Amino acid sequence: MRITSLIIVFLLSIHATLLSAQSFDDSIPKYDSIILQSKSLKESRRINIWTPETYKINATSLPVLYMLDGGIHEDFPHIANTLSSLIQSNKITPIILVGIENTQRRRDLTGPTIVESDKKIAPVVGGSFAFRTFILDELIPEINIQYRTTSVKGMIGESLAGLFVTETFLLQPESFDFYIAFDPSLWWNNQFLVKNAGGYLAKFPAQSKTFWFASSGTKDIRKPAKEFSNILHSKKIDNLRWRYSPESKEKHNTIFRAKKEKAIIWVFQNMGKN
Repeated sequence: MRITSLIIVFLLSIHATLLSAQSFDDSIPKYDSIILQSKSLKESRRINIWTPETYKINATSLPVLYMLDGGIHEDFPHIANTLSSLIQSNKITPIILVGIENTQRRRDLTGPTIVESDKKIAPVVGGSFAFRTFILDELIPEINIQYRTTSVKGMIGESLAGLFVTETFLLQPESFDFYIAFDPSLWWNNQFLVKNAGGYLAKFPAQSKTFWFASSGTKDIRKPAKEFSNILHSKKIDNLRWRYSPESKEKHNTIFRAKKEKAIIWVFQNMGKN
């Protein structure tokens, strides 16, 4: 029964990705695209970059939001359009969006696992370390060279991408200033991240960090997310500003679009307040 339940969650994850790519008529904003030949991944990766209007009319440097599932036929267009709307309405300050287009999504976004049913979701899984190395050592330096950026940066993702965001927050929290995770797949590897969160948080860096995450009403998503929230609450880390948003009325394939503005606004309002 447990394996069947997780397979259903995984299929919902695929469905959510396909919805972003196919079922919504998102307008495509003006954007740049670059190709990086990655030494870490041993393949070329397409990167899509959106800059707000203010970037084009003055010399100001801006923070950067790195997004997973960042292809033009994935979630990049609707997040870029959302940022544009929020900036124009003065709900957030201007920011650059960098979308990382997928090649082998389930390989890149998952950590190692000893659970046999996890291993069945793709020919190769457990590549999160190499993918994070690509982002930190190759992608970010290249973006800093090609664009006017400040040192402030964040990461956003949903489902398996939310798992990757949360894994990065726990294993290498110094990597980003803020993290946003929708319906993170914390069931992965028998809830390894949740079960080991206390140990990771005990080594939390001294720099201020901001973390927002949400769960839908999907049982195998909601339960570990709530447990993770309880652990964060018990640790009382002074330099961590965080918020857990249980969204029981949302489904796995609706939560990202339904709550993206809520998440982004909260993060911008709470960065630097730790």
